[in-house]
Amino acid sequence: MGVTFAILSMTLFSLANITIIRGYDGKTRSGGAFLSIIITFVIAFAIWAVLGFRNGWSSFNQNAVAWFAVAGVLTIFIGRVFLYASIQHLGAVRASAIKRLNPFFSVLLGVVLLGEAVSGPMMLGMALICTSFVVLVRQSLSYAAEDTQQPEEQSALDRIINLGYLYGPISAFAYASGYVARKQGLLILPDAALGTMVGALAGIILFLITSRFVESYREDLRKTFSIFNPWLFLAGVFGSLGQLCYFVALKYSSISKIALITSMEVFVTVFLSVVIFRSNEKLTIDIVIAAGLGVLGTVFVILY
Repeated sequence: MGVTFAILSMTLFSLANITIIRGYDGKTRSGGAFLSIIITFVIAFAIWAVLGFRNGWSSFNQNAVAWFAVAGVLTIFIGRVFLYASIQHLGAVRASAIKRLNPFFSVLLGVVLLGEAVSGPMMLGMALICTSFVVLVRQSLSYAAEDTQQPEEQSALDRIINLGYLYGPISAFAYASGYVARKQGLLILPDAALGTMVGALAGIILFLITSRFVESYREDLRKTFSIFNPWLFLAGVFGSLGQLCYFVALKYSSISKIALITSMEVFVTVFLSVVIFRSNEKLTIDIVIAAGLGVLGTVFVILY
């Protein structure tokens, strides 16, 4: 069950990556993140209410709620806001490649903080996925140099230190830390819908507070209530459902295993972006090799 929901979550996140890109017209770099948080809250609330009326309400536990709120701040606020920013600057494929730091942070935190075991086959899977990530990042840096007017004057360090490559790791670490907090909350109160709803509410409150000090957040709020963008709306729906499925997956499997399975998101994003949506992002031999390594690594994770 955990594997099934992890694969579903991965697919939904990939669709969100593509629709985020489709939602921007190149004239603006804001909008979408707050809308996605609101959609997450509405969907989670609806599911929680329906299940509550049908099966009864979960017992309130303040410790679990606190963990869910912390998870919401980390994933639904910090993680999602920086993810949107990363995708806007790098494109769906590059940003998804950088986001592959997520499973490695998750595995590391799961082992260090939760004492989760990592088997030999899973370590091999991690190594294969890590290799695929290195291939993708190398290609991304190569493209960044080609896109620069004076690539010979720009070092690899200069190409890495731009907003997209800065936002991506921040988002990945926030997501990974949030998954640890979610797992702790689920161990106390195994209610994925409630946990997602509480997390989204915490994200909404923090976004509103932060918007008083950050101009881009105020602009995001204005666009949310003044301009309807169907692509960003779809991105919010896909991302919200992806978060919920990830939450459910954590009920049945370890953080390490779920994180590694969802690391395949980058390759689903590549397929959807290049093959289905015919975007301008290139499908190269590096991507094919990286995809093969990632698939093989994920097979080891799922089977063992």
